[in-house]
Amino acid sequence: MQADRLPKLLSAFKGGSYKEVSFQKKHYIIDADIKAYFGSINHSQLRAFLDRRVKEGVIRRMIDKWLKAGILEDNQIRYPTEGTPQGGIISPLLSNIYLHHALDEWFSEQIQPLLKGGSFIVRYADDFILGFTNGEDAQRVMNVLPKRFEKYGLELHPEKTRLIKLGNEPKGSSRSFDFLKFTHFLSKSRKGKIVLKRKTSRKKFTQALNNMRGWISQHRHTPFKELIPAINAKLRGHYNYYGVTFNSRMLQKFHYELSRILYKWLNRRGGKPVGNWQRFSKLIHQWQPLLKPKIYHSYR
Repeated sequence: MQADRLPKLLSAFKGGSYKEVSFQKKHYIIDADIKAYFGSINHSQLRAFLDRRVKEGVIRRMIDKWLKAGILEDNQIRYPTEGTPQGGIISPLLSNIYLHHALDEWFSEQIQPLLKGGSFIVRYADDFILGFTNGEDAQRVMNVLPKRFEKYGLELHPEKTRLIKLGNEPKGSSRSFDFLKFTHFLSKSRKGKIVLKRKTSRKKFTQALNNMRGWISQHRHTPFKELIPAINAKLRGHYNYYGVTFNSRMLQKFHYELSRILYKWLNRRGGKPVGNWQRFSKLIHQWQPLLKPKIYHSYR
């Protein structure tokens, strides 16, 4: 997921769902996960959706060729009747069209008018959340959602799909959910108001750190003046995605843990060591600075 997509991915939390959760008390969240989505799209249903949108014959014939393209597995060609072309440039578009009709339109046109309280939907590709002010509304939608997906050949992951009640109490209803690589939770702002906050999810934090650990170990023999700018380029990408309001602590932690990894591998590359931690700290803060964390996106 590219860092420059962040404003679009989290735009719903800027003046939209962020305010709805924080100030309109839409604390009942359906955190859903579609099981093997890209391989489960029904071609007949997809063509029916395309009939409503694409009238140009040349484009439709091209899409049909993509859908009919064979897949080479174990030296045998298989012609699937479900799913979008794996790795195909048309796959993201087709998958979004499919869920737009199967989920987005259904929720906004058929479900929301029947609800007692307020609600919202945020979806990116096959990741989506639904929010409600009324717990009964949330439970009703939770009950009917699997049936709706089954109609279109899709299945919700039973262990990863859940209905939660957000809260900021130390015990009881205190819950959070992960969405778009962030953990979302309720907490007090500096002004004492209960608002929706985001921090780097634990899984993605560990994954990003392990990726940097592997890269540094492989490039530890690179001259220092070339190594630091290369690391800074990677840090800039990390900050540009995760640099959102309320996430400064996790950015600082990432910078510190990365510094420790760099210190370890530079002292293992042979030759003259970088010395003690005090000398190394001066090296990465004054002489050849590592890029410091920065908040790039404000979503208050």
